[in-house]
Amino acid sequence: MKKIVTWFVVLLVALVFISTALFLYGKSQEAPEVFETEAPVIGNIIEKTVATGRVVPRMEVNVTSQVSGVVERVYVEAGDTVQRGDLISHITLAPNMVTLNSAESQLQSARINLNNAERELDRQRRLYETNLISASEFNRFQLDHELRQEAVKSAENHLLLIREGSTRESDLVSNIIRAPVDGMILDVPNREGTFIVESSTYGAGTAVAVMANMNDMIFEGLIDEAEVGKIREGMNLILHVGALQEQTFDATLEHIAPKGQEDQGTIKFEIRAAVELDEEWFLRANYSANADIVLAQRDDVLTINERNLLIEGERYYVEVQTAPQQFEKREVKVGLSDGLVIEITEGLTESDLIKRQPQ
Repeated sequence: MKKIVTWFVVLLVALVFISTALFLYGKSQEAPEVFETEAPVIGNIIEKTVATGRVVPRMEVNVTSQVSGVVERVYVEAGDTVQRGDLISHITLAPNMVTLNSAESQLQSARINLNNAERELDRQRRLYETNLISASEFNRFQLDHELRQEAVKSAENHLLLIREGSTRESDLVSNIIRAPVDGMILDVPNREGTFIVESSTYGAGTAVAVMANMNDMIFEGLIDEAEVGKIREGMNLILHVGALQEQTFDATLEHIAPKGQEDQGTIKFEIRAAVELDEEWFLRANYSANADIVLAQRDDVLTINERNLLIEGERYYVEVQTAPQQFEKREVKVGLSDGLVIEITEGLTESDLIKRQPQ
């Protein structure tokens, strides 16, 4: 039994020795690590910041009614292009009963006063014809009669405006809604049968339609406070519209808000930029968009991938190949960076090969 145990131990030790020897031999036969290289290239570098926002018309107009009532008919649809004065909708009046009753009472009173003035004018005319009163006295009664006539006309027109929305002498009809400006109909929020409230000094009233000039679009966005100090009015923007992923639009920054606003715990500033429209593309209102604001740009400069740069304190180095798989550390001077590619101003040429650093 002891001999079996002894032979087992000896065999185990031999196996361990042989396995170790084979492992060390395999390690010694592994190929040496081969480093990849790449050359600097001539390219363009753009340093930019990004603002998120949307594309909207410069001015939207809410078309409201001057009278309260029920929408009887709508003559336009969203997307229609209209000219100033074109018909938009017709409103069936629903006058306030107190106002209507007051207007009827005013008309009745004006007619009673006119009848009294006519009788008095007839009596004074007879007196004037018999030379019992002077011409100036008769003219006073004649003037009062004319004023009573105008009061009746005014009361009749006021009642017609309340009942029908127009007068006999005027071509303007208050319950016919027309386009106030040239533009495109963006929305018709209230269709036939909807009750609307008139616009007044106390409120804007119910919108019958929303319209805007779609040939004058702007970008409205927010930019972080860390970047707002780097931008100024007049800078160029490159606009990326979410719905048109392969198309970009140029824009010019025209406004930076003087006051920031809190957004998800950070302070951001509103910016506006005028969009240069392309005739081949139609920008719809409220398209989401991102704007690249160009802070600095270098064209046709020597560049390398920024991950291949070694930073030691305030100095920058790259590993330049001197012989196959042999490298030396060389100090370089850098310029503009966009976060991925960096400009090399001194220390490298296009013919140099630099070591590609692991990610």
